[in-house]
Amino acid sequence: MTALQQLNDAVIECRRCPRLVAWREQVAYEKRAAFRDETYWGRPLPGFGDPAARILVLGLAPAAHGGNRTGRIFTGDRSGDFLFASMHRAGLANQAESVATDDGLRLRDAYVVAAVRCAPPANKPTPAERDACAGWLHDEVALLRELRVVVCLGGFAWESALRLRAALGGDAIPRPRPKFGHGAELAGAPWTLLGSFHPSQQNTFTGRLTPAMQDAVFARARALAAQ
Repeated sequence: MTALQQLNDAVIECRRCPRLVAWREQVAYEKRAAFRDETYWGRPLPGFGDPAARILVLGLAPAAHGGNRTGRIFTGDRSGDFLFASMHRAGLANQAESVATDDGLRLRDAYVVAAVRCAPPANKPTPAERDACAGWLHDEVALLRELRVVVCLGGFAWESALRLRAALGGDAIPRPRPKFGHGAELAGAPWTLLGSFHPSQQNTFTGRLTPAMQDAVFARARALAAQ
């Protein structure tokens, strides 16, 4: 078993945050009507992808009826449909769909993870929950030794990546603090930050984030990874 597999096994057993534990398990018990015959995962989510990845895709947290149901980040929900379709077009995924852990999806040169590993109420983790989960993110990313760029899906991920880069012994958080934005870029050690609007329905259904915009981010990520 690799160090990354051992870490992910430990992530799955985490119960550090009482509010998140209660919520993820409540959702898994009550279920959504459309999934009433399914067994929900209802636990923290480890990262997923290529251990030799040069591109890290950092999200906020699992969706209550997406990753919290299926057991894999961005799997079984509309956000994942949008994200992995773009990654497939960029050559980072072998298929455009992510519906279940046994669907055959494989990532190439990319690894996907959430800053907070449990589904939070209203999709809003507290600062204390973010900080409690930061150690898992730190340890997991430290094992991804080939990373060159972190694609931050939303402002929460951008802030988490800024903190993470400093915690890993890289560049300190600049002053003034760099603002998140779609296409925002912050070079530095040990990797560059690249901002992207989150592929949530609030963004994709309203046209705030289009497939072309998402594709442009991954095209830039690939260019940065090749440097």
